[in-house]
Amino acid sequence: MLIEPLEHDPPPQDVRALAELLVDVVDSGGSVSFIAPLALADAERWWRDTLSRRHPLAVILVAREQERIVGTVQLQPAWAPNQPHRADVTKLMVHPGARGRGIARGLMLVLELEATARGFTLLVLDT
Repeated sequence: MLIEPLEHDPPPQDVRALAELLVDVVDSGGSVSFIAPLALADAERWWRDTLSRRHPLAVILVAREQERIVGTVQLQPAWAPNQPHRADVTKLMVHPGARGRGIARGLMLVLELEATARGFTLLVLDT
């Protein structure tokens, strides 16, 4: 498994893979702010919007197995000016067929390192 930051301008196949992951997670009952059934076009639109509006200090990690995206998580800086030390952990998702192999744990470990490197000392899990 490879965990890496998503490029700021990812290739279309990565956006499509993230959209497919989101649809699969929602369809399997994942509570990530969407209701099943989620159309693939809507998931792609959400990802494109999220990527185009991301904060300069935000981090989006992807977990790949054999170059296939099987997981993702986001680090989003807090919006409040009095909380520059805080960031939210959002949209932790692992493909239903890849669960139970430590992918979420790996994503979180790398995300914590990325948060520290950016000066965030308080992480809040958005559930």
